[in-house]
Amino acid sequence: MTPNDFLWWIGAGALVIAELLTGTFYLLMVALGFIAGAVAKILGASLAVQYLCAALVALAAVVLLRRSRFGRRRERRDASTNPDVVLDVGAPVEVLAWRDGHARVPYRGAEWDVELAPGEPEDARFYEISAVRANRLVLVQKGHASKRSHHSISTTKE
Repeated sequence: MTPNDFLWWIGAGALVIAELLTGTFYLLMVALGFIAGAVAKILGASLAVQYLCAALVALAAVVLLRRSRFGRRRERRDASTNPDVVLDVGAPVEVLAWRDGHARVPYRGAEWDVELAPGEPEDARFYEISAVRANRLVLVQKGHASKRSHHSISTTKE
């Protein structure tokens, strides 16, 4: 046995280790291609056939992974409106006076800048937080936040 007999296995092992650091499964599929190349080497195939086996198996594995539920891209959601990320979403706020869609309100022991969400009336007194953008709270009329968000609002904050 020569040191070249183990290159396919070393490559597959390196890809598995790299996959542990990324967690995407794609490197595991390429590692399967490397293992196919190693098996072709054990069976006595030429270097070109080894490369061809490795490439075809890796390509097939990546395509199968991409079509599976593990390879689909997840829909990205705006974290500023997600109550699982921003615990303030859905919390009640009282606004006494608006100035051009902006106001300052006491909330959680501090003064916060708030802005009115587009299309919301300024005549209500009680609002709910629908999003947090930087250090500004975006408000909707109380009872309307659940209609505007894709996520259900927890009732434990009221």
